Amino acid sequence: MQTVLIDGRLLRRMVLNGSSQLRGNMDRINELNVFPVPDGDTGSNMYATMSAGAKAVQTVDDPSVGNVARIVARGMLMGARGNSGVILSQLFSGLAAALKGTDAADSELFAKALRQGVEQAYSAVINPVEGTMLTVAREGADVFLSIAKEIKEFPRLFELYLEELNASLQRTPDLLPILKEVGVIDSGGAGYIEIVVGMARALNGEAVDEAKMASDGANYEKPKMNMDAFKDAPEFGYCTEFIMQIDKPSDFSLKDFIEMITPLGNSLVAVQDENILKVHIHTQTPGDALNLGQRFGSFINLKIENMSVQHTEVVMHEPTSESEPCECGHDHTITAPKIKKKYALIAVVNGEGLKDTFIEMGCDYIVEGGQTMNPSIEDFVKACDQIHADHIIIIPNNKNVLLAAETAAKVVENKTVRVLPAKTIAQGYAALTMFDGTMDIDQNINDMSAHIKNVKTGEITYSIRDSVNNGVAIKKDDFMAIFDGTIVASVASRQEAAECLLDAMVDDSTEIVTIMFGKDVPAEEIDALVGKLADRSSVEVETIDGGQDIYSYIISVE
Repeated sequence: MQTVLIDGRLLRRMVLNGSSQLRGNMDRINELNVFPVPDGDTGSNMYATMSAGAKAVQTVDDPSVGNVARIVARGMLMGARGNSGVILSQLFSGLAAALKGTDAADSELFAKALRQGVEQAYSAVINPVEGTMLTVAREGADVFLSIAKEIKEFPRLFELYLEELNASLQRTPDLLPILKEVGVIDSGGAGYIEIVVGMARALNGEAVDEAKMASDGANYEKPKMNMDAFKDAPEFGYCTEFIMQIDKPSDFSLKDFIEMITPLGNSLVAVQDENILKVHIHTQTPGDALNLGQRFGSFINLKIENMSVQHTEVVMHEPTSESEPCECGHDHTITAPKIKKKYALIAVVNGEGLKDTFIEMGCDYIVEGGQTMNPSIEDFVKACDQIHADHIIIIPNNKNVLLAAETAAKVVENKTVRVLPAKTIAQGYAALTMFDGTMDIDQNINDMSAHIKNVKTGEITYSIRDSVNNGVAIKKDDFMAIFDGTIVASVASRQEAAECLLDAMVDDSTEIVTIMFGKDVPAEEIDALVGKLADRSSVEVETIDGGQDIYSYIISVE
């Protein structure tokens, strides 16, 4: 019997299959990166995003396609990594919006939902580029929509859908010249097709190995217990947790509730999802916390534990190392009260030296990441939640992190969050010199953004395969000189590549050159580069031991 309706259970199987299918091809998708550098991460980012949605519905048994789609979309949004991941999450978010309140979707409704997903994905990108995943998804959805009135069976629809997706993917080099020059197809489009292949297999009755998917999918580590803070705290109080159903969600304000419960204790976590409220707080007066909660609804469950009584027990079974979890299962980390600041700065940085540098420049919080590890939207939201400030500025330092940061800024409540459009470490570093805590946030963003326009970025990394880019012949293991995103030289010597890069970047208007060197770069090589600039008396040269991976040098020229 042919499938003519997609309900919640079938959509769940399709999502799980799509995630597993993408995981099996993740490395191949990564290798489609336009630049032959060892940081191709489109496949990894898309899988992290897709698996977050799959994990959200892994144990869900809901017959409503609208409900399942909503859960998937929410999971993907919070797990989205990189531009490709954010775009992918928006494709599913639009799909979920179109299926809201629906028990089962026929071919025409599903076609409209696919098209709405495309429209939402396009709207999330400030300057959409054709020849990318957006194009592939759009052209595929248009064909699906055009045939859905006459073809009702989903297996056949997906067969034709995949034919168009693949045809569109093969056309991407004609729309995006850099793809043609390098000789690859769009990696995001290729990743999206793998997801659809997995979904089509589910429609044909092929089951996913859910146990394997669960073990291999994206996992979020729980915060490690801060045993020292726990031992030294003079008072422990009661670890109080409750989940409740809000009686009148339309009249309930999470912001107001947090303001009311905050004076009662610390380590507060309060999360609302529609009419459900979950609260965790360490307090000396748990009854007051429960009385406050009960004003807004009824308890589903609650738990109160005396942390002072448990103190001795916790110390006795303290883990032998940070990597070994405590068997107690409780997190008794005591968070010291913090003075609320006017401003806080968050930066995405890789490399211990660069982290220290950005902190010295005034950053309050470092999100670990960069080329090989794009932070998720959830990473930014958690960072913002941990910061006690009225205004937060996020500095992505990577073009593939920018969209995730911008999306996170829209999710955070009770704080003004702005994203500085810094697409490189060099830009972010230079922009920090313009930050002024006495000015308002708009003026700071304007001044820092204006300064970025005067910054040139240079990078030295190595090639992982033979290639051609921007007319430059590249051999495997060559060192490539990249100037503002364009490969200007590819040679066997790292020092020669760096000298070529400086020749291209430095001119008579140059005032400041900052050389951030990575791991395993010898001092004599750095001295030679500084010496090369010595004859330019008007140029100020600064060197920073960044300790970053992948990129031997990151050079900022102002």
